[in-house]
Amino acid sequence: MPDANQMMVEESPLPLYVQIRDNLRRQILDGTFQVHERLPSENTMMKTFRVSRITIRQALRDLHNEGLVFSAQGKGTFVSKPKAVQNVQRLEGFGEAMAAQGYEASARVLSIQQLKAPKAVAASLDLEPGDDAVEVKRVRYLNRSAVCVENSYFPMDIGRRMFSLDLSGDIFPMLENLFGVPLGGADISLDAILADDEAQQHLNLKSGEAILRVERLTHNREGRPIDFEYLCYRGDSFKYQFRIDRK
Repeated sequence: MPDANQMMVEESPLPLYVQIRDNLRRQILDGTFQVHERLPSENTMMKTFRVSRITIRQALRDLHNEGLVFSAQGKGTFVSKPKAVQNVQRLEGFGEAMAAQGYEASARVLSIQQLKAPKAVAASLDLEPGDDAVEVKRVRYLNRSAVCVENSYFPMDIGRRMFSLDLSGDIFPMLENLFGVPLGGADISLDAILADDEAQQHLNLKSGEAILRVERLTHNREGRPIDFEYLCYRGDSFKYQFRIDRK
């Protein structure tokens, strides 16, 4: 548990509950508070931060709403297993979205190969039947915990350039900055499926557990499909967030 000096807030124009919330969030995300560790009691935080109970509860309420903490009746407030949120109002890679929220995101390549494009992949990428594509399989990590198995498919003119590259980061910035491919938009669909053997192995799941599967087809700015992906997430670690307006 951190000492009192780590938990003190500094002079700031922000409301006290916001400063306390941000202080606690930072220590949860950097691992100072471990998953399922009990946070200091409200009384302890009132003394440490020299604020009222309502201020502490405002800060904790925000952390509850973010999914970073949970409460157990009569036992206190505990750190939740991180559940990252990706807002899909803007096209971003996993690492880009997570870094903006203070998470550490990384990837491990399982395989990269040239193969005959599966039927659904060929249709999505506007390939002819029998055409080849490049498949990249990776495990994505959030704060060093495996949260996603990612199968990505690229047309040959793009995919063949990836064999000699470091694929431990986001591919979107690589497409834009290294390949000079400006990204336009993506079509996304979501469903829940049972984890297959691959997902069970790499995400440490049990047989019969469900996962969140995201299908994402990304186009360049001219509308050409250039990246088709199956993103299979642990349901307890990740969620997509949408905003829609009624006009």
